Amino acid sequence: MNFIEKIIFRFFGFENRAKLLRRSGALIGKNSEIYADVSFGSEPYLIELGDNVRITSGCKLITHDGGVWVIRNLKKIKNADLFGKIKIGNNVHIGMNSIIMPNVSIGDNCIIGCGAIVTKNIPNNSVAVGVPAKVIESIETYYEKNKDKYDYTKNLNKEDKEKYLRKKYE
Repeated sequence: MNFIEKIIFRFFGFENRAKLLRRSGALIGKNSEIYADVSFGSEPYLIELGDNVRITSGCKLITHDGGVWVIRNLKKIKNADLFGKIKIGNNVHIGMNSIIMPNVSIGDNCIIGCGAIVTKNIPNNSVAVGVPAKVIESIETYYEKNKDKYDYTKNLNKEDKEKYLRKKYE
C-alpha cells in the first residue's frame, strides 16, 4: 500500500478498507468489517474472507513463517521462505488482538475470542479462545448460555443506549 492508501485505510470506513485490500489481492466477501489497525501482512493475496466477517482492532493475519530466518542463517537453505494461506468462512467474528497464523482455515459461524492465537483449523459453528486457540463450545451452546443476558440496543441512539446501560449497571 502506498502512503495515500494507508491514510485511507486508517481513517475511512470498512468498505474502503475492503476495497484497498481487494486491490492488494485479498479475497473479501460482502458486508465485512475490517477495523483500521488490522494487519494483513506482507502477502494479503494469500488471505480469503467470506461474507459477514468482522476483524476487530489489533488483529494480525500472518501468511509466512518468520522462523525460516533462523534456518537460512544456519545455511541449511538459501533464499527460501515458508508461506501459507488463511481462509476465513462466512459469518465470523475475530476478537481484538487475535493472531491468525499461516495455513489456517476458520469455518462458517465462528467466534474467535480476544487475544487468541489460531494455529490450527477451527471447524464450523465453533467458539475458539486461548493461546493456542482451542474450541471451547459450539455456537448453539454460546447462544443458549447467553440468551437471557442479551441487551437489545442495536437500534438505540448513543444517548438512549447510554441511559439504558447506566440504569442496568447501577
